[in-house]
Amino acid sequence: MPEFLARQRWWFTRLLMLPVHLLVFTIITFLLLRMVPGDPVIGVLGANYTDEAYLAMQKSLGLDGTVWQQLGNYVANLAQLNLGQSISTGEPVIVSLMDRLPGTLELAVQGLLLTIIVSVLLSHLAVFHPRNILAKAVLVYSRAAGALPEFVLAIVALFVFYAVLHWAPAPLGRLDTGLPQQTRITGFPFLDTIIQGYWVGTFSMAQHLVLPLIVMVIAQSAVVIKLLVSGLQGAISDPATSFRITTGSGRTATTLSIYRRAAPAVVTLVGQMFGYLVGGTIVIESLFGFAGVGSLAVKAVITTDYPAIQGFLLVIAAITLIVYMLVDLTVMIIDPRRRPGAVGSN
Repeated sequence: MPEFLARQRWWFTRLLMLPVHLLVFTIITFLLLRMVPGDPVIGVLGANYTDEAYLAMQKSLGLDGTVWQQLGNYVANLAQLNLGQSISTGEPVIVSLMDRLPGTLELAVQGLLLTIIVSVLLSHLAVFHPRNILAKAVLVYSRAAGALPEFVLAIVALFVFYAVLHWAPAPLGRLDTGLPQQTRITGFPFLDTIIQGYWVGTFSMAQHLVLPLIVMVIAQSAVVIKLLVSGLQGAISDPATSFRITTGSGRTATTLSIYRRAAPAVVTLVGQMFGYLVGGTIVIESLFGFAGVGSLAVKAVITTDYPAIQGFLLVIAAITLIVYMLVDLTVMIIDPRRRPGAVGSN
């Protein structure tokens, strides 16, 4: 049994460390928020209040007692998936987040998947067809990785394609004005229109998604292409590729082998990019009028809504850490040498 656990610790230890990382993040976030100037109790009660009303509101918001007592109560509530109640709205934070978070995640995942597809196709063209004029343009584009942030591209895109050319729909939400909202099934807006066969809504939502997704792909794909091209070129010159060719391995098998050896670094980058995409998606949602978790976070910051801010940060951190863990495990599945204790591992 100990030997079996030793062989499996490459994934088992990472799974066990996930709640530890979340706990550390929760404690740090909780303490940092308590250092922010301002009193949320006064923000709720206003300037005219009595001491009795202040103490009662302080207790109802979980802000009574010492900071460590508050932290203990907060962690105990988290164990029951209770993120507290929003100070500004009075409803449970988990309800507000689950109402808006799926739309934000859907947009981030759509942007990530489209970025991966475009990056793989263009890098393949650049590496395996280097004399093509488009391939040379791809290499030039990849050198501009990270040159322009998403919000700049989004503003330019809105100005050109909506304000000037009138090709894009108005940035007033995911659906055209006048269309009824889709029935909520999974919480993911675009997916829900497909599930219920609301094809008019699907087509309208697809039109509203075109410009945001193009902006996300342009902003993120350059760095993926740059890394993938470098990885593919290194894998092509690797002795393993020469061995496959000399032993008569087929073109498809050789190409797949090249991609497999180039994949780990790109998979790691894509995982890290997910966190950036979630943050960028919040900005994109604001610019294009999508109702997402970003507006909820902004309102929480403005009103010093501790429970809502903590809930937002904790949920985003949990999702990001889970993605990072899955990426780490995927890399070690693709290349077993990267597993702890494996021969050739660092």
